[in-house]
Amino acid sequence: MNAGAYWQCLSGIIRREGLRWVHQRGRFVSALVRPLVWLVIFAAGFHFVLGVSISPPYRTYIPYEVYIAPGLAGMIQLFNGMQSSLSMVYDREMGSMRTLMVSPFPRWFLLMGKLLAGVAVSIVQVYIFLAIAWFWNIRPPLTGYVAVLPALVLSGLMLGALGLVLSSFIRQLENFAGVMNFVIFPMFFTSAALYPLWRVQQASLSIYWASEINPFTHAVELIRFALYDAFNPVSALVVCAYLALFLGAAVVGYDPGRGFLARRGGGAE
Repeated sequence: MNAGAYWQCLSGIIRREGLRWVHQRGRFVSALVRPLVWLVIFAAGFHFVLGVSISPPYRTYIPYEVYIAPGLAGMIQLFNGMQSSLSMVYDREMGSMRTLMVSPFPRWFLLMGKLLAGVAVSIVQVYIFLAIAWFWNIRPPLTGYVAVLPALVLSGLMLGALGLVLSSFIRQLENFAGVMNFVIFPMFFTSAALYPLWRVQQASLSIYWASEINPFTHAVELIRFALYDAFNPVSALVVCAYLALFLGAAVVGYDPGRGFLARRGGGAE
């Protein structure tokens, strides 16, 4: 197969995911309403937070809505990654997944196509959220909207790969919904999305260390720094490491010969 065949396959996967997102208006609305509700409610309840800024002085009082906005952008990507993987479970139950998985293309390429399609949708949702958040005084520099794009791509890939790992060993749709709750909420609340980690360290060392190894923490920090024209090398390395780990586990999980599906007799379904 030549490069044109690979491109046709990739564009088809992305187009299918885009059409699904356009036609599922409830998914689009919920992706925006969820972070906006958090933004409005928390901004009303808390005016300032003693956070860690990206330039001296490193600890300064900033409006709370400004601090949590990157975390809410990360929330959009987290939920979208799980919802995109939820569609994998649904497609496998309905049998349409068989057509994709038995194609002559490598499994890793098909999974990457699915992953890139989900990331593209999540990035559009994040930028729409940031446009609406502008009316709540979330106004990073204009260059920040460009600088945050690579961070969104990297964090979206990592969170989407995590969703693929979960979907690889869950065969029934209702089971995946339960697992999502056990993954999404602990990841979100034990992260730097809502409060700075040094404040968590003062309250509980165990929760602090759980937050430090939480991949979502570093995804949020990567977005937060990039949105204000800065780069967090530690978070970037951690996100890349988790991406490699999750993507490798997903490829193994969807391998019909040795993955989780094979152990459960799922095959290509």
